[in-house]
Amino acid sequence: MSDSDLYKELRPRAFAIAYRMLGSVSEAEDVVQETFLRMHQTLQRHEPIASPRAYIATLTTRLAIDHLRSARVRRESYVGEWLPEPLVTGPTPADLAETADSLSLAFLVLLESLSPRQRAAFLLREVFDYPYPRIAEILGTNVDGTRHLVARARNHLCERRPRYHASRRQREQLARTVLRGFSVYAHHGVHIRLTDVNGQPGALAFDERHRLVGVIGFDIAEGRIHSIHSVNNPDKLHHLGQVSDLGLDVRASGHRADGNS
Repeated sequence: MSDSDLYKELRPRAFAIAYRMLGSVSEAEDVVQETFLRMHQTLQRHEPIASPRAYIATLTTRLAIDHLRSARVRRESYVGEWLPEPLVTGPTPADLAETADSLSLAFLVLLESLSPRQRAAFLLREVFDYPYPRIAEILGTNVDGTRHLVARARNHLCERRPRYHASRRQREQLARTVLRGFSVYAHHGVHIRLTDVNGQPGALAFDERHRLVGVIGFDIAEGRIHSIHSVNNPDKLHHLGQVSDLGLDVRASGHRADGNS
């Protein structure tokens, strides 16, 4: 199989791991690129790779752990509450079963409270269904240690993690009702378009020149909205297209570039 074929086949899983680990599209893309560059270099040296899928999952996870450790320093000094970079493209059919729980902005924020190794162990086990021995190999620990990492992460998150029992239609109807009264952007002449944000109903806000002002994500569980995530920081929106400066005006009027309501 050629490098391009391997990339096409394995990139979706690599990005899925990296994005959930890092909560950043740009950082996840960097990790994925570095992962495939290293695999290419290994193959160029004619070093055997028994399982490219296992190789990519292992290297992606390890690089993401290292990246997350360095990113923690920047996030701790971030002005306001740090929120993930939003994803607004719809999930693939294979992702639908896991999307609501493992891609939501609310869940990614909760993952920030875990250590990098806890986060990796939890995601590999609870989201990607890797067996404990395989996770132990990836993390360089033993099975008992891996079970301990997953258990601690699970216990830490279980009381805080939202569960999405409402139907898709119910969530969309609730989001529409709330958006009608969402005036933070209306004051600036911005129009709003409904879309999926990290697997949950949300919206994109555009200025009069159709440039992106911000992304609104809803944490909807058990028939009600638990929180509203408004991401207006231009640095977190460039991967979605041309960005407007109005996001900074929204912040200046009393709303943080990242924030929860």
